[in-house]
Amino acid sequence: MNSRATTTSFTRFLVAHYRDFLLYGLLLGAVAWFITSGEQGTGYHWKWYRMPRYLIQFTEDGWVLGPLLQGLIVTFKISGLSLVLALVFGLTAAIFRLSDSFTARLVAKGYVEFIRNTPLLTQIFFIYYVIGPVFGLDAFGSAVLALSLFEGAYASEIFRAGIVSIHKGQWEAAYSLGLSRQDTYRRVIIPQALRRILPPLAGVGVTLIKDSSLASTIAIYELTQRGNIVSSDTFMVFEVWFTVAAIYLAITFPLSMLVAEMGKRMRTAD
Repeated sequence: MNSRATTTSFTRFLVAHYRDFLLYGLLLGAVAWFITSGEQGTGYHWKWYRMPRYLIQFTEDGWVLGPLLQGLIVTFKISGLSLVLALVFGLTAAIFRLSDSFTARLVAKGYVEFIRNTPLLTQIFFIYYVIGPVFGLDAFGSAVLALSLFEGAYASEIFRAGIVSIHKGQWEAAYSLGLSRQDTYRRVIIPQALRRILPPLAGVGVTLIKDSSLASTIAIYELTQRGNIVSSDTFMVFEVWFTVAAIYLAITFPLSMLVAEMGKRMRTAD
């Protein structure tokens, strides 16, 4: 009975979406035609059969990661550390901008405006060549700091918007219970604000993963840099960069879908 019901539901799904499947098939056909025409027109011979070895290899010691996946691990390390620090910088800057201290507001506003109005690549070079030698930061540390400061500036505006959105009565209720400003932030305001700003904060994480590719400019062997080396060594420019793009897409697309779903649930809950 259950099997029959499942089959019926599946058939209804196919009938209801047959146009989408047809359009999807036409789209794949168009992409295949475009690639084939490009190959014939440019005389380029695709060598996709050589790509797997740059993802994973089988050696005497067993399966080992190829250079592209090794670079992906470095990308994860840079993105993970930068995201944690970006949230710290962002929350601190947001609290400073909402504080009663003129100096704190000035410092936070100066930080946000400077970071948001200068290119990330320039910031990476500045930190690597100017600040890094002073504080003993290597290329990895410089990249993490630059990405953290850059994304933290955008996260601060998200935090600030979330905090401001909390009704004034919540502050008054917390103060009437004898809570200090720090405890009010920690126990009352921040937990409520996080619920509202979680989707855009997750979006910052998606952007951070893509921006981490700029770390390749200071010789960090993350995914983009590994792709650059492999394409230079093998002259398989299209295959390598299509693969690198597909890896980024495979990481960021599910995260983007997760952000969209979180935003949808938050709106429904409100």
